[in-house]
Amino acid sequence: GTIMTIGFRFFALVVILPLLVCSPEIATGGAVDEGALAFEAKDYKRAAELWRPPAEKGDPVAQCNLAALYIAGYGVPQDPAKAFQWYRKAAEQGYADGCNGLGEMYYNGLGVSKDDAEAVRWYRKAADQGNSNGQNNLGAMYIEGRGVPKDNSEGLRWFRLAAEKGSVNAQFNLGRMCAAGRGVPRNDNEAIFWLRKASRKGYVKAQAALGGLY
Repeated sequence: GTIMTIGFRFFALVVILPLLVCSPEIATGGAVDEGALAFEAKDYKRAAELWRPPAEKGDPVAQCNLAALYIAGYGVPQDPAKAFQWYRKAAEQGYADGCNGLGEMYYNGLGVSKDDAEAVRWYRKAADQGNSNGQNNLGAMYIEGRGVPKDNSEGLRWFRLAAEKGSVNAQFNLGRMCAAGRGVPRNDNEAIFWLRKASRKGYVKAQAALGGLY
């Protein structure tokens, strides 16, 4: 089976939640933070209302958060085309989460035609900035040979970078690679190390994979 954990398998909350802890120099001010509090309180309509003005003024954090609401249909009608537009605005400013989000839209064909080469281009822009979601997704594209020539070693390299930053998806992927000997000599000890890290965070598939190594 595939080892990829890419795109919206874990749905929009993975996209939104990392953006809620936004650094003051990125956020335009109180509205972005207030929107985060509204989101955490599950008042999604209020979150959308608060994020829209800074998003329209060009704040990339608000743009990404608004995009994720449109994907999920939280507080706004579900509208992948609008989500794509907001991710593109953030990505065109070079904002890493926006680049990764835009890559996911191209990968999944949400609001735009599927395009693996474009997905890779935007994942790489995120990955090159140290974005762990972008690194994991780029690694998965190399493993699958989608939008780039298949290259297990390069995929493994990106998984490792993301795993070391704490990405649970990359930790799972790296553990599976080590267990299977893909891109690296088989190493059950290293596989157990990474799968255990993902497992401790409640990643069910990592727990199952770990059970198979004992």
